[in-house]
Amino acid sequence: MKRIAIFPGSFDPITKGHESVILRALPLFDKIVVAIGVNSEKHGFFPLEQRKLWLQEVFADHAKIEIVSYQGLTIDYCLKENIRFILRGLRTSADFEFERTIGQMNKSMHPDIETVFLLTTPEHTHINSSIVREIIRNGGDVFAFVPARLKLS
Repeated sequence: MKRIAIFPGSFDPITKGHESVILRALPLFDKIVVAIGVNSEKHGFFPLEQRKLWLQEVFADHAKIEIVSYQGLTIDYCLKENIRFILRGLRTSADFEFERTIGQMNKSMHPDIETVFLLTTPEHTHINSSIVREIIRNGGDVFAFVPARLKLS
């Protein structure tokens, strides 16, 4: 059985932290599905199609990475697509507490699906999409916080 992981998120926009976690996880899995979760209650800062294009550009050289979007619960998408691992990056203890709760709920609903946590590297711990969006809104330079292939124009 193939080891397939999903790395869900809004990627609004993708950051160097996201990129690092995904690339560092590649040796652990046969395939990683980078999945943009679509929430009908929320509207992204960047359009969904733009975020998908950016992800495709960033990971163009990695055949083991697939880019998708989905609606609903991540755990339901996992069942539908026969994905057994949910990959999550942890920056802080607050991230851990939040992700642990979700992971335990998922485990209660579907015991066969495992959540795998990777710590962010120290140089990426301070980066998050919300702050990057705020810098963009105010005309600041985000080059240091987003993947080199990302063209924010």
